[in-house]
Amino acid sequence: MKSNYTRFYKNLYRLFDGVTPLSADCGEICGGACCRGSEDTGMILFPGESTSLEVKQTHGRRYAICRGECDRLTRPLSCRIFPFFPMLTDDGEIRVTADPRGRSICPLVRNAPNIAFDTSFIRRVYVAGRALSRQPECRELLREITAEINDIFMLSAKIGGEKDEL
Repeated sequence: MKSNYTRFYKNLYRLFDGVTPLSADCGEICGGACCRGSEDTGMILFPGESTSLEVKQTHGRRYAICRGECDRLTRPLSCRIFPFFPMLTDDGEIRVTADPRGRSICPLVRNAPNIAFDTSFIRRVYVAGRALSRQPECRELLREITAEINDIFMLSAKIGGEKDEL
């Protein structure tokens, strides 16, 4: 099954060749904040996904730990789709949203309603989400993270924040 996942993720990675959330390098806005992790922070690895980065496991999930320098061609899918996430709705559809879990580091997430994102990038996150939703283990992870994001949206609404939905 690993070789099937290897091919699966290579195809998903290719979706993001040459596209970024903005038509310009968004890393210039924040100095590449999303690429400056620590030994305690990282990007989630989807089931069956491998990486050349250090991997830690926390709460049953695997995370790629980045310290700001990696080969962009081998970065995990979570890095490629950041700052968005393909949420899995109750009826099994994919809805792309600015990921509120990145609000503390990404100015794009904090200002999502006011930013003109590259629609090609958003479409590719959607396509990747659809592909992930067809893999049972990945679909389960999408459901878990979607529930977490919905909790953040509900809490934010209760304290007067806005939903960063596209």
